Amino acid sequence: MGSPASGGEAAEVFLAFLKLGLTAFGGPVAHLGYFREEFVNRRRWLDEAAYADLVALCQFLPGPASSQVGFALGLRRAGLSGALAAWLGFTLPSAALMIAFAYGVGFMTGGWAQGVIHGLKLVAVAVVAQAVWGMARTLTPDLRRLVIAALACAMIFLAAGAFGQIGALLFGAVAGLAVCRTGQDEARPDPHPVTASRRIGVVAAILFPGLLIGAPVLGHMTDNAAVARFSAFYRSGALVFGGGHVVLPLLKQAVVDPGWIGPDVFLAGYGFAQAVPGPLFSFAAFLGAAMPGAPNGMWGGLIGLAGIFLPGMLALLAALPFWSELQNFRSARAIMRGANAAVVGILAAALYNPVGTSAIRHPIDLGLAAAGFVLLTRFRTPPVMVVILGATAGLALAVLRI
Repeated sequence: MGSPASGGEAAEVFLAFLKLGLTAFGGPVAHLGYFREEFVNRRRWLDEAAYADLVALCQFLPGPASSQVGFALGLRRAGLSGALAAWLGFTLPSAALMIAFAYGVGFMTGGWAQGVIHGLKLVAVAVVAQAVWGMARTLTPDLRRLVIAALACAMIFLAAGAFGQIGALLFGAVAGLAVCRTGQDEARPDPHPVTASRRIGVVAAILFPGLLIGAPVLGHMTDNAAVARFSAFYRSGALVFGGGHVVLPLLKQAVVDPGWIGPDVFLAGYGFAQAVPGPLFSFAAFLGAAMPGAPNGMWGGLIGLAGIFLPGMLALLAALPFWSELQNFRSARAIMRGANAAVVGILAAALYNPVGTSAIRHPIDLGLAAAGFVLLTRFRTPPVMVVILGATAGLALAVLRI
């Protein structure tokens, strides 16, 4: 995994991701846009192609894709301690807010709150549009890859959900192998790939299925509530691809169907989760904290967080050693060219639905989203400022009842 990281590097990673954890609204697709702006464009921790490789890998794996990308970026910068610092910084603000809400704090109601949320959704449109624009210029430089991106986008509309997304990436990989064996980046593998040691990869590969099978067995044998709840959250995180809203049916099955959480409380928590920055998987912190029986409160929230995030991180650590080696082969690089082009198509599809369709309600919304896009791309305005402006604009629309 490279040389050990210094405490200063891990602290740098934590602070960088803490800023994003406080300001990154809009769900996993928007988070990928924030990450790209912060770590590719501004800090230059990696280049566009290496970033797209990470996004493609994490889309293939179970777990929260945006959090996995952040984990990998921290791993690249400062080793395993950097990976943990990245996850903690990005997750802490939303987790703290969700646990606080479970205690009855911060429930957002009324027109003004909905206006702020709507403004933040418009910011997400601008951020995703910026990501699609920037990645398309780099990752679809020729007609072959542009066609791959367009066809991948069409596949998403024809087959929605995780299956469509995985199918589009598989199509891009196969198409890249067939038509993208040559290109400008032919002899330019990433000189500092994100990787983990084989020992860590093997341990993670054993733990991933071991906990998936062993935790429910242990919970049944011991009748321990903490183990049973950890198992339920772990199963939800292990069986979802792409993260985000896809995990909600699994969480409902895990906590509502057994009677641990009532459906009204579940939906109230989900509504509040839309108003906080950071990963939607932090919703598990609310669910764990809000359960009526022990362990609940702070400890229940931590169990929910550990259970839902752990499988995705184990899957990533298991895949990274082999992923880095495969990228050294010509055929593998051709596959990645096609998969990277498919990522552009997937992001373009997400820009329309659900990001655009859930935020754009009338021409004023479209104008505000376009203004945010111009601020980000033309004037290089910091994303946090665009977030503040978007929330203010949404509040103004709510006050004016537009």
